[in-house]
Amino acid sequence: MKKLLLFVMLCVVLTSCGPQIYQAASFKEESKNHKVVAIMPFEVLIEARKLPKGITHEMLEEQQRDYGYGMQSDVYGYFLRQMSKNRYTVTFQDVHKTNAILEDAGITYEELRKASKEEICEILGVDAVVSGNATMAKPMSDGAAIAVGLLVGAWGPTNSVNTTITIHEGAKGDLMWKYDYVASGSVGSSRQSLSNALMRNSSKKFPYKNQKS
Repeated sequence: MKKLLLFVMLCVVLTSCGPQIYQAASFKEESKNHKVVAIMPFEVLIEARKLPKGITHEMLEEQQRDYGYGMQSDVYGYFLRQMSKNRYTVTFQDVHKTNAILEDAGITYEELRKASKEEICEILGVDAVVSGNATMAKPMSDGAAIAVGLLVGAWGPTNSVNTTITIHEGAKGDLMWKYDYVASGSVGSSRQSLSNALMRNSSKKFPYKNQKS
């Protein structure tokens, strides 16, 4: 029983290294005219030296795509909670609308990385886009943890995740803000815990802050 309780407690542990932050000198001036910002599905890469028996590359790609859309939804949910408190000077486009417009335009999850940010902003009718990526390093010999991750969405104690969240303005597609965050999760670190850790830390430096709030 004690071992089981210890395992459960470890499931919620998530530690991090110090972030690296970039903000363009022109951001304050550029953002004056920003009203609506879209959030892109995250680009997710699960690194593995070897896949376990029964797990295909197609399954891994599907998991990466699911994580990407899941993190997009998690980030949007966080912004919604902050918007309800009048924390930002912009509003965020509903992610269901964002994805529907992209789908209608023939831009799939795999093709998102090929499209320029100004093209994306024009298609979505927004002033800027928030995007991000997550690289999950999984140093293991037999890939068993990937099998568990694919089945239950949890990752083992050797999990290390490099995450980045960025803002690009819409007129020229220039990078306006970038936040790099390195997290290492213990047993069972979930996508939601990763998203929450990323937003909890990046929100302290996230621009578009309403100074009156």
